Formats: sequence, C-alpha cells, structure tokens
Amino acid sequence: MSKKILIVDDEPSIVISLEFLMEQKGYQLEVARTGDEAMQAIHDFKPDLVLLDVMLPHKNGFEICQYMRSKPELADIKIILLTAKGRKQDIEKGLAIGADEYMTKPFSTKQLVQTVENMLKK
Repeated sequence: MSKKILIVDDEPSIVISLEFLMEQKGYQLEVARTGDEAMQAIHDFKPDLVLLDVMLPHKNGFEICQYMRSKPELADIKIILLTAKGRKQDIEKGLAIGADEYMTKPFSTKQLVQTVENMLKK
C-alpha cells in the first residue's frame, strides 16, 4: 500500500508543485489549505507524513505541529515544516516543538523528494 502524504499550504503554486512531485513517486495525497482543514485532514486521512507550511490561515504550522506531538495517536506521523520562515530562531522553534525536518522556501525539489523518501523508509 502506498504511503499517504498530507500537503498543507495556502499557496496554489506550491500545492501544484508538491502534488506533482509526490504523485510521481506514487504517494497517496490529500491537500489542506488552512490550519483548520489540516487539523481535520490529519484525523480523517491519517497521513504517514505531513508537508506543513508555517504561515497559514486560522492555525499556523507551529500550532499544528505542537498539537500533533501532544497526541500519542499522532506521534508516528512525520512532519516536514516547509516554509519561507528561515530565521535561525524559527528553525530552532520548529525542531524544538517536534518537526522531523525544517526546509525553507524556495526549496530544492530533489532534496525534498529525497528527504520524504528517507523518512518514509524508517
């Protein structure tokens, strides 16, 4: 069975790019464009990995990441924060609250795909 990835981003061009990259690798996808949609999709879709933007309407990616790490039933879901927030303190905060990886936009598509594949092999 193919692994499931939830893409959480409110920027249409990023969503299209991520969908294309992940579909090429055969992953099952779901997309959420707001923090509220993401929270619902995490429970309904039960992804193996979340590609999570930080700056979102309603709830931000840091809040979603913290929430996921506070719930034992969601602890195994891998989280890659994928964001334009590239300051050292943002990166440290993202990793401290439980993100498995922190990548800044613009990102290398090759590196992103490699990171996703490595995480889903574990």
